[in-house]
Amino acid sequence: MSMKFKAVAAVIAVAFSTGAFAAAGAQAISAENAWVRWLPNGLPAAGYVTLTNNGDKPVDLVGVSSPDYGDAMLHETVSNGSTQQMVHVDKATVPAHGQLSIKPGGYHFMLMDAKHKIAPGDTVHLKLEFSDGETLDAPFAVKPPSQTK
Repeated sequence: MSMKFKAVAAVIAVAFSTGAFAAAGAQAISAENAWVRWLPNGLPAAGYVTLTNNGDKPVDLVGVSSPDYGDAMLHETVSNGSTQQMVHVDKATVPAHGQLSIKPGGYHFMLMDAKHKIAPGDTVHLKLEFSDGETLDAPFAVKPPSQTK
């Protein structure tokens, strides 16, 4: 057995004994019920999803991008008395062992400048970036406004 092979075998043995490989593939954040409200004539779309954090620490959603849209941002709908306004936000927290609902009337993804024709029935992808370095590529079902209420 060569010295190089023995060294690699020793590193692998230490990794297994400390559980390093067991944790390597597990993602703390998962996405459920991901959908996009499509609007006609190239108008911006909005994305919604429920994020679940199975980890022991809160994690911030800090970025979003999409191969299907030129621009994707996290916004929040804020009420000012009788009016509502959408404001860009830098982050939203997914609590430890909890959920963050990105839904109509609250947090949402603004999706602008579609890179190709997108229509109801399609699936688009959003890449979500988190403060712990984790990323999640999530498929979002595209729905017409009539199916999203």
